[in-house]
Amino acid sequence: MIPTDELSNPAVRSFVDAINAGDRAAFRAALMPGATMSDDGSDRNLDQWADREIFSSHGHMEVESQSADGLSLIVRYRNDTWGEMRTAWRFTVAHARVSRFDTGQA
Repeated sequence: MIPTDELSNPAVRSFVDAINAGDRAAFRAALMPGATMSDDGSDRNLDQWADREIFSSHGHMEVESQSADGLSLIVRYRNDTWGEMRTAWRFTVAHARVSRFDTGQA
């Protein structure tokens, strides 16, 4: 596993730290206003998705690997709803914040 403090992209690091801390305010701060996302190829309402898949179900990320630019991760993601699954995460970053992320099973 890769410790969060060793993730190479600061915006992605803040995103992962916020999820693992269960910190909604830090999560929102890691995102650009109007940020978007998709799950398994379908665009989702980010706020509703985050509440359901992260915060109300205690989501947690353990990073297995990252791309050279730090914008793609392979993660062991777990929450109280689905248990643990291996997922891929791809990030678009603008102005040091995440403007879009795409996740799905790896």
